[in-house]
Amino acid sequence: MRRKIQFEQGKLYHLCNKSNDGNTIFFDKRDYTRMLFFMLFYQFSTPFLNIGRSVSYFTKHSRFNIRSKRMEEIYPHRQVELVAFAIMPNHFHILAQEKEEKGIAKYLMRLQGGYAKYINTKRKQSGHVFQGNFRAVAVKTDPQLLYLSAYIHRNPRDLSEWKGKEIRYPWSSYQDFAQKNRWEQLLVPIVVLNQFSTPRSYKEFVETSSAKLKRKKIDIRDLILE
Repeated sequence: MRRKIQFEQGKLYHLCNKSNDGNTIFFDKRDYTRMLFFMLFYQFSTPFLNIGRSVSYFTKHSRFNIRSKRMEEIYPHRQVELVAFAIMPNHFHILAQEKEEKGIAKYLMRLQGGYAKYINTKRKQSGHVFQGNFRAVAVKTDPQLLYLSAYIHRNPRDLSEWKGKEIRYPWSSYQDFAQKNRWEQLLVPIVVLNQFSTPRSYKEFVETSSAKLKRKKIDIRDLILE
């Protein structure tokens, strides 16, 4: 049985959860966009209204219509800092830093609860959407951090239509590391990118990584969650 983790402010964690039955829980663009909104904006304790409207706006414009003044007001209320993510058809991965006490627990409670309520209402169903509580592992070293970031960003290669095109997958932060950061201050990849001379060198690292291929040279049993 996996031991219960004690979160510490300032530390990084790999967070993950799967669907309750292993089946798909993200069915279309609106579903992925809803989860993306939760990942980005639930970092803050401030409540958000009219989420459906923001999702509809994103599906047309590929960005959320949250005013810059509103963002300036909520940035001081950050509970976690999002570093990397990937949303897959039946699970998600998040790399985040705990910014305040119980920040990660509150963040994922809102994220998972919000998505479960949304998808159950949409599909006229009831019951658990995710496998109980989320799972978390602390990141202890830089090599583990880099391996984990590559692991998260290579997840889309498990989807046949995205294998070899992971950088174009819209529901992960890979392109935000290797190209322009679409989310500005909502995504903070600097702790990883500071270890590379250029975004291109990070891209080369991910493309040549053994993540999602073989488990050797580094013990990742306590680092990644599958």
